[in-house]
Amino acid sequence: MLALADAIEAGRILNAEIAIVISDQPNAAGLSAAQARGLSTLVIERQGRRREEHDRAIVHALQESDVELVCLAGYMRLLSNYFIEAYRNRILNIHPSLLPAFPGLDVHAKVLEHGVKWSGCTVHFVDETLDGGPIIGQRIVPVLEDDNEETLSARILAQEHQLYAEALALVVSGNYEIAGRRVVKTNGGKGE
Repeated sequence: MLALADAIEAGRILNAEIAIVISDQPNAAGLSAAQARGLSTLVIERQGRRREEHDRAIVHALQESDVELVCLAGYMRLLSNYFIEAYRNRILNIHPSLLPAFPGLDVHAKVLEHGVKWSGCTVHFVDETLDGGPIIGQRIVPVLEDDNEETLSARILAQEHQLYAEALALVVSGNYEIAGRRVVKTNGGKGE
């Protein structure tokens, strides 16, 4: 969230603003960081509600704030079909692997366990599948012989901050088309 805020402030993402920062965790570090920057924040706790019921409250808050695009950052819960339909092809997520490899949780441990030589990060549109949806962009990071979860995570995180801003800039520009599971850059257009 802070990397996106920095990119907007620096003019790397044109015609964009952060309308609201929402979390389901009242003590989320991102909330206090957003408040320190003067951004509007809101906590919508789950309070034992079913996923769709909770998502309806979030979608309502997003619509009240005239949100056009949703950028997930550290949101560790699958979205309901209701949420996805409300913002179809307008929800972006960042994931710390080269999807479709290693979706879900504990990514860095899985990467190291499998002995892969390259990992990275992916920004994608959210659909009904776990860490699925059309891929907007990816960055490759080498897996070093002496890597552990922390060192690999830190190098990937640095790339995530850059990639997410680049992917959001592309989506905000409208200069892309969705072709199946791919996002293709165009010279102009409206997204789909």
